[in-house]
Formats: sequence, C-alpha cells, structure tokens
Amino acid sequence: MKKYFYLALAAAGLFLLAGCEDLNRLLKGEEYVASSQAASASQSAASSYQKALDKALKAKTSAFPQLSKKVASNEAQVKIQTSMGDITVKLFPDYAPLAVENFLTHAKTGYYDGVLFHRVIDDFVIQGGDPSGQGDGGESIWKGKDSSIDSGNGFANEITPYLYHFRGALAMANSGENTNTSQFFIVQNTENQSESLSASQYPQPVIEAYKDGGYPSLDGNYTVFGQVTDGMDVVDKIAQTATDSQDKPETDVTITSVKIIKDYSFKK
Repeated sequence: MKKYFYLALAAAGLFLLAGCEDLNRLLKGEEYVASSQAASASQSAASSYQKALDKALKAKTSAFPQLSKKVASNEAQVKIQTSMGDITVKLFPDYAPLAVENFLTHAKTGYYDGVLFHRVIDDFVIQGGDPSGQGDGGESIWKGKDSSIDSGNGFANEITPYLYHFRGALAMANSGENTNTSQFFIVQNTENQSESLSASQYPQPVIEAYKDGGYPSLDGNYTVFGQVTDGMDVVDKIAQTATDSQDKPETDVTITSVKIIKDYSFKK
C-alpha cells in the first residue's frame, strides 16, 4: 500500500498518469460516460471554488478562522496529549465537516491513543494517526458512507479559500484525492513564505499570515481542518527529534490521548 502524504509535485504526477490511462480508455471507446461525468463534476467544483476565492480575496482578516486563537461558537477544540507535551488545536466544522467529525469521533473512541508520530521532518511537518505506525494504514468513520466517491475506505477532500497550510495548521494526510482516512499532519515550517504568493490567488490577510511560516505548496491538495492555538513549542520539539532514513523518530513519539475540550454537534 502506498504511504500517505505525497508532496504536491508527486501528487500532480500521479494525477497525470491517471489522466493518460483515462485517455487510453476513451480512445478504446470505454467509460466515456463515466469520464464525462467526472470531468463535469470537476469543472463544477473548480467553478465553485473560484467564486469562493473571488469573495475571499476581498475579505478582512476576521473572515479567516485560523488567524484568531479564540474558539468561536461554531468551532471545536481538542488537546492532543503526546509523550513530549500537549498540543491544543481548534477545529473548523463549518469548512471541513467530514474531517472534523472523523477526528472528533476517533478521539472519543480512543482510536488515537498510543498511536505514533511515524513521520517527522523538521521545517516541514509532523505526521501521525496510523495505528500500524508504518504510514500505510488507518480508517475513517466514513468508510462506505461518503457519496462523493464510489467506494473504499477514504473520504473526499474539503478545500476552501478560507483555510491554509500556515505554520500550526492541522490537515488530513492522504495518498491522492479522496483517500483521507485517519492520518493527519501539523505544519511546522517557520520560514517566511509570503514573498512567493500572488495577490490574485491569495487574500492579503493570508499572505501576511504566511510571513510566520507554513507550506503554501500544499494548498488545494489537502484538507486543512484545524489550527494549533497552544503548544507549537511541542510541535517544534517533535519535529526536531532524531529520525531514521524513513523520517521515523528513532525514539517513539506517541499520542497519549486526544481530549475533547469543546465538542461540536453535527446536524444529521
């Protein structure tokens, strides 16, 4: 099984390969209807995102929930307790309901208790959430329930122009589109990213926030569903842990538990 969390360029390469396979099937006269429907859905999603982005480009700082440490009434909050300290995170169910409900449900059932941070890269991310500890496992609560994909264990990406991969962002790890399960990562990079960003694609408050670090090349490829509000020093300590050639800590760094500080009630 493929390990989770390809870099943006690697993911793009995978999509290109998939596109070639689709083209071959079309040339053979196969799966034309299915491919047309998928293309139509993709165009619709792109159009919806562009409309949301146009609105976000004019929005004020207060429109971007990651830029405030205050936990709003429409947000949840958890404490990720680790063997190296606690990380407090607020979650955004309005923008990423599938990811947030998945994470909160796993937290309540103890799914993450004792799970390793199996992938740690200083100045990039810390990644965990796979009970196998190998980076190729994990399950979602949406297995067989997400109508946006045909089947399988994963669930759909939730991309919005109001959430970004700032330093401290909590996001779903995946091995391609619609393969989100239980693995997640926290962005740790501290370098100023603002100078590479275009004002036509990034709202000004977002550009300003990227001065404090982050990884904008991940935007649009992974679901951001939370933001660290306290404990970035712990994230930094974990990121700076000695690792082997597979970026796995030489000394285990574990999630003791994920405690719910402020829950959220999802409409059914």
